[in-house]
Order: sequence, then C-alpha cells, then structure tokens
Amino acid sequence: MTGTSTKPGTPGDQAAPGTIVGPQRELLDQLLDKWGQLLLTSLCQQPRRFNELKRELDGITQKSLTQALRRLERNGLVERQVLEQRPIAVEYRITPLGRTLDKPFLTLLAWTADHLAEVEQHRDAYDKGSDNG
Repeated sequence: MTGTSTKPGTPGDQAAPGTIVGPQRELLDQLLDKWGQLLLTSLCQQPRRFNELKRELDGITQKSLTQALRRLERNGLVERQVLEQRPIAVEYRITPLGRTLDKPFLTLLAWTADHLAEVEQHRDAYDKGSDNG
C-alpha cells in the first residue's frame, strides 16, 4: 500500500511538505558531504580503482576515501568489486540507484558554474561589511 508507511521520511510521513526529517537529513549529509558528491559524479563517468579515485580527488586522505566509499556502498549507490589479478585490486562502480543522482548532481554543478560570479560578489560585499572578529 502506497503512502501508508509510518517511518519518518517516507511518503506516508505527516511532516509538512519540504520538511527534511531525520533519515532524509542523514542521507543528504552523506550524499552532499565533502567527498560524496565528487565520488558519485566521478563514478557515474566510469568505474575506478581506489588509487585512481585517490589521485582524482586531490586532498582526500586514504581514511576519508575508504569511509566515504563504505557509506556510499552501504546506501546501495556504489558497488565494490575485487579484481582477480596480481596484485589484487579493487574497483568501484556506480549502481543503478547511484546513477539516478547523475542528473541532479550535474544540475547542481551547472548552477554553481552559472552563479559563482554572483556568489563571489556577495561574499566580497559581506566580507567588506562584516567585522569578522
């Protein structure tokens, strides 16, 4: 039965439209954290090995990359495949569920490109008028 769930964040939830409830907030935090979106966008292009991702995401630590990939795998957005070769390698690829985020992420990326100059103007004006201390 559609819309009858009592779990927060599901269609039957009684929260006001546009309200972000606990489970949704947690998922959004994981998708839009420092590395989640960059990883998903990269993996939507093609499967990648761990070290390829590490090189591509300048500044990510091995620990942060491992944690982010595990979160994405746990959420069903990324799958991990051990490649049978010497030395053994691991490849990560986007799942069908993860691929559904490609279009929204590309839209967000386009928005940042279209509005970055305006945002920077606002930042400059804020910084000039703010005490910051």
